[in-house]
Amino acid sequence: MTHSSVAAIPTITIGLDVGDRFSHYCELDEAGVVVAEGRMQTTGVALRRHFASCARARVVLEVGTHSPWMSRLLEELGHEVIVANARRVRMIYSNDSKNDRVDAEMLARVGRMDVRLLHPIRHRGPEVQTDLALLRSRECLVRARTQLINHVRGATKSVGARISSCSTPAFARRAQAEIPDMLRPALEPLIELIAVLTQQIRSADREIERHCDERYPETHRLRQIHGVGPITSLCYVLTLEDPARFKSGRSVGAYLGLRPRQRDSGDRAPQLRITKRGDAMLRRLLVNAAQYILGPFGPDCDLRRWGLALAERGGANAKKRAVVAVARKLAQVLYALWVTDADYEPFRTSAQAAA
Repeated sequence: MTHSSVAAIPTITIGLDVGDRFSHYCELDEAGVVVAEGRMQTTGVALRRHFASCARARVVLEVGTHSPWMSRLLEELGHEVIVANARRVRMIYSNDSKNDRVDAEMLARVGRMDVRLLHPIRHRGPEVQTDLALLRSRECLVRARTQLINHVRGATKSVGARISSCSTPAFARRAQAEIPDMLRPALEPLIELIAVLTQQIRSADREIERHCDERYPETHRLRQIHGVGPITSLCYVLTLEDPARFKSGRSVGAYLGLRPRQRDSGDRAPQLRITKRGDAMLRRLLVNAAQYILGPFGPDCDLRRWGLALAERGGANAKKRAVVAVARKLAQVLYALWVTDADYEPFRTSAQAAA
C-alpha cells in the first residue's frame, strides 16, 4: 500500500461505510447536498448492480477486509476510488453519535473537501495479495505449533517430568518418547497434530522457495545478507511491491513502522517508541533478522559493528533500541540492493572510511 495521487474531484462524491454483511452509502452532489443514501449487501453482485448505472463518481471507503476487492471492482466500473487510512479517518470525524449512516456521510464530505486528509492508500494487486496469503498462512501454522508445544511442555512439567531440549521440527518425535504414561491420553493427540503442522510448514517452505526461484528472482539478491532467508526476502518484495514508489530507503523504514514517534515541543525532544505502522509480519521478520545479525552466530559486517556500537552506549533498553535500529537500517540496505541491482558488500562503509 502507498499514498495514491490526488485526482480532480468528480461531480458526485459517495461515502461507503463497509460492513461485513451490509454497507451504507451516502451520495453528495457538487454543492455538498445529500441526494441519495441507503444500504446494500456487501457482495460483488449488489455492488455492481448499484454502481454500474451511476455516473462517474469519487467513492470513499475505509481500508478493511473487503476494501481490496471492492476498490478493484469500483475502478473496473469507471469510478475514482479513495481507500482511506482508518487511523486518519477516526481522528477526523470521531463523535459521540456514531452509526453507519453518519459514517458514510462523513466519509463523503471529507473526500469531497480534501482527499489528502484521508491519507489514501493503494491496495496491492490480486497476484501479490495471493502470494502474501501463503506467507500469512505459514505464519498461522507456526503460531499454532508454538502454542501446542508450549502446552505440552507445561503439562509435562506440572507432573514433575520434563521434555529435553531439541529443535522445533524434532519436538514431536522427542515428546512422543518422553511424555509420562499418565499424560499420554491427553497429550498424544496434540503431539500428532504438532507432527502434522510440521509437515505443513515444510510444505509451505518449499512452496515459498519455489515462488522465489520462479516468480521473484530479485529475492536472491536480498538473500546475500546473512539472516535474510526466503521468507523474509519474499515478504519484503511482496509488501513493498514496487520500489519506485518510495523516495529512498529511509522512507521504507518509516513505512514499515520502524521509525520512532516524534512529539517535540520547544526544547523537549523525548525518546519515544517506534510507530509500529505498516505490515506487522515484515516488521517482525526484519527484527528477527536483526537479532541474528547482532547475535553470537552473526558474521562480522558493517551492520553488525554499527549495531553493537549502539548497544554498548548503555542506558535503558540499549540492546532493544539497537535491534530496532539495525532492523531499520537493514530495510534500507535491502531497498538499495533491490533498486540498484548491486552485489552486497558487507564492509563497504569500512572500506570507504579507510579510503
